Formats: sequence, C-alpha cells, structure tokens
Amino acid sequence: MDIIHQPWPWYVGGTAIAAIMFLLIFSGKEFGFSDNLRTIVCMCGGGKFSKFLDFDWKQRLWNLTFMAGTLLGGWIAYTYMRSEEPMQLSSSFFSTLDSWGLTGDVKPGELIPESLFNFGQLGSIAGIVIIIFGGFFVGFGARYAGGCTSGHAISGLSNLQLPSLIAVIGFFIGGLFVSNILYPWLLNL
Repeated sequence: MDIIHQPWPWYVGGTAIAAIMFLLIFSGKEFGFSDNLRTIVCMCGGGKFSKFLDFDWKQRLWNLTFMAGTLLGGWIAYTYMRSEEPMQLSSSFFSTLDSWGLTGDVKPGELIPESLFNFGQLGSIAGIVIIIFGGFFVGFGARYAGGCTSGHAISGLSNLQLPSLIAVIGFFIGGLFVSNILYPWLLNL
C-alpha cells in the first residue's frame, strides 16, 4: 500500500494518460469532461427545448461512466489514501501568497487559501469577482471554446486539432493574466 500512498512520478501519470488517449482514439471516442453536462441535460429532456440538446445520449454513456469513476476514485483517494503530512509546495508559492497578503493562510494538506475561497468571501468585491464571475467565465468559456481544459489539452492536442491548440494557448494566457495581474489587483482593493 505504500506505493499507492506516495506521489507518483510525472512520467507514470503521463504514460497512463497517453495510453488512455491512444485507446480512445483507436475506438473513435473523444474525451471531454464538460460534455457530460450536455449529456445529463439531454437525458433529462433538454432536447424538447433546444436542438443542441437533442441527440442520442446513449452514445455518450461511456463518458458519464468515466466521470462517475473519476468522482468515485477522487473520493476514495481523499477519504482513504491521503497523507496527513503537509503537501510539499514550493517556496515561490508561499512568496506569492505573502505578496497578496495571504501569509500563513494555506493549511497543511490544502492547496488554496481558505480565506480567499469560501462563501464568506461573497461579501467582498474580490470574492464576488473570483467566485461568481470566475465561475461564469469558466462555464461560458468551456461552452464557447467547445470544451474544457482537459478536453482540449488532453484529447484535442492528442488528435492534433488546431482549435484545441488555440484554446490551450488561450487558457495559458488567461491563467497568466489572472494569477499575475487580476488576483494581485483584486486582493489590494
């Protein structure tokens, strides 16, 4: 069990992802997590209201199964396999938090500052922008780009699709803008 509890090297995860992508491409399927929402809405009768939601959802059942397995695997890993030792994060991460005024705000085993991402933040301008507008733009962006980050960066690039390359470049530019310009500005309001 020790091997399961330890972080695995990047090349093990990368090889596993490449193998799964090869199997998907070989079987003619495309991976995309955000497409599951469309499938669920179709299953609930959304096709009566929109032509976009009117399709044979049974053809996408494998993707819903994949999503259910991902959620179950994440729950099992979090519940039974997580380490009680603090995660090893780089010193530059903590330097960035210090520059944003969030010193000592990340608890052991956590990845995000609790004071920044919680429902109490909805009373502040920064919280409204980060949580509400950020959530809107993630959902809108996934729909507008024709897929989410995992769909484009893993599946689309594996299929050598130019629109996915453009979307991934946009994701990186957006991430750099938010983390280097927008967050520092919002947190200093």
